[in-house]
Amino acid sequence: MGVLAVWGRVLSIQSHTVHGYVGNKSAVFPLQLLGFDVDPINSVQFSNHTGYKNGFKGDVLNGDQLKDLVKGLQANDLVKDYTHMLTGYIGSVSFLSQVLDVHRVVKEACPELAYFCDPVLGDKGKLYVPEELVDVYRERVIPVATVLTPNQFELELLSKVKVTDLTSAKHAFAALHARGVQTVILTSCELPPDAGGQGDSLLLLASVARGKGEAGPPRLFQAVQPKVEGHFTGTGDLIAALFLAWTVRTNGDMLAAIRKACTSMHCVVSRTKEAIDAGRNANREILLIESRKDIEEPDVDADIINVTTV
Repeated sequence: MGVLAVWGRVLSIQSHTVHGYVGNKSAVFPLQLLGFDVDPINSVQFSNHTGYKNGFKGDVLNGDQLKDLVKGLQANDLVKDYTHMLTGYIGSVSFLSQVLDVHRVVKEACPELAYFCDPVLGDKGKLYVPEELVDVYRERVIPVATVLTPNQFELELLSKVKVTDLTSAKHAFAALHARGVQTVILTSCELPPDAGGQGDSLLLLASVARGKGEAGPPRLFQAVQPKVEGHFTGTGDLIAALFLAWTVRTNGDMLAAIRKACTSMHCVVSRTKEAIDAGRNANREILLIESRKDIEEPDVDADIINVTTV
């Protein structure tokens, strides 16, 4: 048997649950399945995600502990080979500041490092984190991020642009590109049909700034995908990991990366919804293991996702 390719080495700083799939539990397995070596740092270790009706137990990593972990990596010369850094939910300004210090250290050792940031702030008009984190993301994170994966509410917060149609979405993207981020992927967007929405479908938009020496506006991509009704925890962590993997594996072909990532995502969520409706998934956890073939080999020929340039 031949040696399989390793596509990159990822430092993933996210939450961890003993049971279920959110944070690193939602991101590490898909990345490994798709050929990436992943070093996870668990920002929290909880028994289960915070949405359970009887609560949760566990511990939160503080900034000094994160610093010590990275010092251990440095002492053993283990920070020199990272190709990517991935971050998700961060609950305090102090910890986010320490994450930025980690990025600086790793970037110095790995100048080609790409930073994929899922700026988990809230959804549908409600913040999940202290309000002061918004400014830290806007002023300090966006300028060093390579790829940003906000939802519609987060895009509006970070860009200070209300997204009501495709034109305003472009303005929001432009505001973030102007601060330095190369690619912005609006992972979910609901617009009325007369403003570019797709009725019962879910809209994803991706904006990619031109490279050095390239003229013209950012490239804009649109994906229309069937909407699966329901609330699913861990999907944002999963889609960020899938975009990281497929952006690399398609050599930056955004049309192909979107189609593959969204096809896998739709299959995972659909399978999860079926199990919930059938009474086999009382805790509503996304079914990652059961969906491993859809993650490793998404059936793009099924034409579930319609991806176009805009």
